[in-house]
Amino acid sequence: MNKIKDTESLCPECMKVLPAEIYEEGGKVYIRKTCPEHGEWSDLYWGDYKQYIRAAAFAADGKKLDNPRTKTEKGCPYDCGICPEHKSHTVLAIIDITNRCNLRCPICFAHAGAAGYLYEPTKEEIRGIMENLRANRPISPPALQFSGGEPTVREDLPELIKMAKDLGFHHIEINSNGIRMAESVEYCKTLKDAGASTVYLQFDGVTPEPYKVARGFDLLTIKKRALRNLKNAGFHSVVLVPVLVGGVNTDQVGDIIRFAIENRDVVRCVNFQPVAITGRINKKEREQMRVTIPDLMRLASEQTDGLIKESDWFPIPTAVPFTRFVGHIKEREYIDFSTHPHCGMATYLVMEGNKVEPITHYLNVEGLIKSVGDSNEKYESGSKARATASAVSGVMKNVKLSTFSKYLLPVFTEGSYESLSKLHHSMLMIGTMHFMDPYNFDLERVQRCAVHYATPDGKIVPFCTMNALHRAATEKKFAKPIDPKVNTPLYDVAALTKKIEEESV
Repeated sequence: MNKIKDTESLCPECMKVLPAEIYEEGGKVYIRKTCPEHGEWSDLYWGDYKQYIRAAAFAADGKKLDNPRTKTEKGCPYDCGICPEHKSHTVLAIIDITNRCNLRCPICFAHAGAAGYLYEPTKEEIRGIMENLRANRPISPPALQFSGGEPTVREDLPELIKMAKDLGFHHIEINSNGIRMAESVEYCKTLKDAGASTVYLQFDGVTPEPYKVARGFDLLTIKKRALRNLKNAGFHSVVLVPVLVGGVNTDQVGDIIRFAIENRDVVRCVNFQPVAITGRINKKEREQMRVTIPDLMRLASEQTDGLIKESDWFPIPTAVPFTRFVGHIKEREYIDFSTHPHCGMATYLVMEGNKVEPITHYLNVEGLIKSVGDSNEKYESGSKARATASAVSGVMKNVKLSTFSKYLLPVFTEGSYESLSKLHHSMLMIGTMHFMDPYNFDLERVQRCAVHYATPDGKIVPFCTMNALHRAATEKKFAKPIDPKVNTPLYDVAALTKKIEEESV
């Protein structure tokens, strides 16, 4: 056993903060903590020690909020709101607009039926939440996701999208199971016309089996129809979101990536999410379900015959030097992606004609990061001319000229959200975010979270603390009794599937 560092975590039983140790054993990384009342807990943290060390080298400090919303009183993670101790600003904001859902997924405990109450902020409350987010300083979040529950069960969703657009959000996502979108192209058009940018589509595999286990029904036909309808409605930015569960769909990583490549006219990204384990579960079951980021990277390499190698993946804060460089050029503040380096990894596939290759075939990522970082230091010391010369030299050494001209030059010269969007739309992103649960919770990670829920009481809460600690209390504060007239019944999946299949004959 090789100790890596000390941190703090949570007891999965009583949710008290405990001293914790991250250590290496057998080439893997684990986290261990002991509760005086509930004993010792250990869990797999990262499935590959070498990749853990490699990712750690890309850590970057972010810009904190100048206007945190809560005080430091009880200590992290109890003061979320965001408190002054938080080390990153909001990059992606999430608003849960309902806990109603038209499915009852076995792996979900958040819908109204399971919770026993209705949580559904009013339109006026949601406007207040958005205005609070836009007030973030020094940088307000450009991206907003409507989530739930199932957001499409709200009939006023198009109005909420338009409201978000009017308030200044550039990028608006809908997190959905796709059922409503599979029903009609017209509904998809209403979302597009209102200003929706992306649909974050739950997508667990390319065969029926993962859906039967994770969702209770075979939803594959519905997912494919939703994709087709979204494409016909003008969407070209769908994110496929597979929740990876050990023994359920880990054998489909390569097939999901191939499906995305085949549907690249509408799919812009695959964002694998290794399952976060909620509720009480014994260690053996937990070990069977647990998938870590390096496990996904290895599976992607094995199942794509080496198309995407483990060395092609980079942690999220890899982007920080680039956004800061553009900020220096344009003399303005940009968001930075200063999440903890062990929160997520990603790569891009460049697709030209029938040729598909990872972006690492076109540029030396490590070399480019170093040269851009050197340029940033020169800018910050007041030497703009030397910084520009250093950047040009770094690009010439580390990037194919045709690649720079086609993909990167517009971002550096325009420095706009639109230019970044065009770059993203010219490639296929393959990424992963592993959200924490109480078993593998690391306070160092949560303090750098840049994905934040915003709530009606004016708080802005990091993703993992919201789901591990704050969700129930927040929702109950605004909860209403379940009204049978308002609660959403279980959708007739079989009838919609049959209708789609009959139309396809």
